[in-house]
Amino acid sequence: MKIGLIFPGQGSQVVGMGKDLYDKYPKAKEIIDLAGDELKKIIFEGPEETLKITKYTQPAIFTVSMAAFEVLKENIDASKFEFVAAGHSLGEYSALCAAGFFSFENGLSMVKARGEFIQKASQENPGTMAAIMGLEKQVLEDVCKKASEFGVVEPVNFNSPGQIVIAGTVAAVEKAVELATAAGALKCVVLNVSGPFHSSLMSSAADSMAQELKKYTFTAPAFGVYTNCDALLTTDSTIVKDKLFKQIKSAVKWDESIQNAISGGVETFIEVGPGKVLSGLLRRIDRSKKALNIEDEASLQKTLAALNA
Repeated sequence: MKIGLIFPGQGSQVVGMGKDLYDKYPKAKEIIDLAGDELKKIIFEGPEETLKITKYTQPAIFTVSMAAFEVLKENIDASKFEFVAAGHSLGEYSALCAAGFFSFENGLSMVKARGEFIQKASQENPGTMAAIMGLEKQVLEDVCKKASEFGVVEPVNFNSPGQIVIAGTVAAVEKAVELATAAGALKCVVLNVSGPFHSSLMSSAADSMAQELKKYTFTAPAFGVYTNCDALLTTDSTIVKDKLFKQIKSAVKWDESIQNAISGGVETFIEVGPGKVLSGLLRRIDRSKKALNIEDEASLQKTLAALNA
């Protein structure tokens, strides 16, 4: 049985996430304790305003996702399954860590640096993001082109058929929303985010991350990961750093990644980490595929029952 492990990105965080698993499973406790007392306190106690700060959000979600993955590994016979993985934006680090490209400790260090670089770039180049529902890719690209006379605006998350997120400077994103509505978009929602993630305005963060990544050695993985920047299944550890550099300032090809996983034989997906955002996107991409998740004891038991069945 081929399983697609999918790992959430920024926006899935909630105060108290992972506490259930932490209390019950020593492996989850070990992982979350490794993240340090400050981060653990923010994860479990908040406040929400602090957890939403990018430099805390990213390592928090990575940590809880890896704790959930370790609990999954402990409770299944892995020899019965073939795995591939994908992670949305920040979640790509969780997917790569789960596959074995790098250790949890190195992953946490990278993600902390990434969060700080992205926060700094967002302060230097303020902007916003908006989700556009119901427009074809080409139509939205034309909309962004027209709105770009007001500043930077680009499609940055191709999440599912009919849901594309744009990012850029505030004036340009607002103009793009106006034009998208006029072009027939079903719904446009300006997102409550701290920056124009995955747009060209993140170039300084990408450059800083490229330097940071030089500190680490990546190893051959146990299974492949569909990478955000190109939606391709990656098993070569020598090319991952370049993909992580590109990922910060280029679009997340999520829809295509999931379609490629399905074409590769995945029938069941497990969202590993807080929330069910990616399970929702999977239903929009292909409703026939099974979506399971692991974020607490109840969802873990439901997933284990489904896998055993």
